[in-house]
Amino acid sequence: MAGNPTLKIRTMLFGKVLGPERHEYAAVAWSFAYFFCVLSSYYILRPIRETMAVGSGPDTIPYLFMGTFAAMMVATPIFGWVTSRYPRRTFLPWVNLFFVSNILIFWFLFSKYIDDGANHIWLGRAFFVWLSVFNLFVVSVFWSFMADIYTREQGRRLFGFITAGGSIGALIGAAATSALVVEIGFQNLFPIAATILVLPVLCIHKLRHWVAHEHEAEIDATVVSSKPLGGSPFSGITHIFGSHYFLGIVACSIIASLLGTSLYIFAAQMVEGAISGTNERTEFFSNINSWTNLFALLGQMFFVKQVVMRFGIGRSLAVQPIVSIAGFILLAIDPVLGIVAFLTIARRALGFSFSKPTTDMLYSVVTLEEKYKTKNFIDTAVYRFGDIIGAWSVKILMGLGVAGVSVAMLPFAAVWFVISLWLGRDYKRQALALKNQGVE
Repeated sequence: MAGNPTLKIRTMLFGKVLGPERHEYAAVAWSFAYFFCVLSSYYILRPIRETMAVGSGPDTIPYLFMGTFAAMMVATPIFGWVTSRYPRRTFLPWVNLFFVSNILIFWFLFSKYIDDGANHIWLGRAFFVWLSVFNLFVVSVFWSFMADIYTREQGRRLFGFITAGGSIGALIGAAATSALVVEIGFQNLFPIAATILVLPVLCIHKLRHWVAHEHEAEIDATVVSSKPLGGSPFSGITHIFGSHYFLGIVACSIIASLLGTSLYIFAAQMVEGAISGTNERTEFFSNINSWTNLFALLGQMFFVKQVVMRFGIGRSLAVQPIVSIAGFILLAIDPVLGIVAFLTIARRALGFSFSKPTTDMLYSVVTLEEKYKTKNFIDTAVYRFGDIIGAWSVKILMGLGVAGVSVAMLPFAAVWFVISLWLGRDYKRQALALKNQGVE
């Protein structure tokens, strides 16, 4: 067996390049499939959200983000209450099923409005808010689950490859929307997305089975435990203010959202004047998503593991701020739709391939309650608070033009870079402390 060349090639490919060891193959495959389905479903619907924002009017985007933040502030303590009361093995599948039912409701309502020839601008605004909540919740819950079932060492090896599953799903979802939307109408994409989102329930079941087998001796500490997390529904918020580590993550999240929102508003304003028609605008945004996820996939598959293992989490986190600085300088020099689209693709691709998996690794040194509650609050409410800051900042500064706003974003990107390096050092300190305590 040791001399089998096929086995050697497979071991080199999976172990050296992609990361998984033999006993992890099944778990990584189900994790990969889980994230594939979540992002495939979301990216089928995401271009519809962008189109609804353009149809609502670029001037209303700050108000849409305010509505999203308000919805997050309601949803976060509800989620905290659920996680305090019910064990993880119970609430994880129901998160997906709840959102599946929501997608089907929107399908029914959009179809009815379109068949009746009625204006659906307010339904589009409601959908914008809902999808903005949906994507952050399902992704946050997924990564909380991953940080729960894998050790820190496994996370450094595996999270890049698992993230690639999401990028492949996002790539296929965006391509499906681009190919189908003009032919079948955007409203008929909803049942496709709902069907795909049911499949992660099976993945959760399989991963719980793997955890039960892998950690049989310590079952009460795993996701298979029948014990709820306990604590207060608001502890996800209160933990933040007692930790410089969490405050650093919060600052990075807000700045990243600020920069991303400015690009989002630039694109909405330019697309409104350049492209007419709901389905055509949906196709444009879908093409941006396709390119984003193609480049993100390449980074996740072949670079993030090597960068994290060789240079550390801090430098990996710093990649996106560096590119943001260069990109906003370029946009200040030539503020056109092509540059906005290019910078959007570059930032999102680096965010998905480097910033997101490395940020999720930061939670491998915190408590179980913080992995679910604090992480969820930061990934959802804090992130959307950054959207509000970004939207209103751009609205106030828009008299300076796209070039002027781009210059104003540069100091924030520089601060983001510094905090990213500090987070990497503090993560290393906490990981070493846990290792000295015998915690893997």
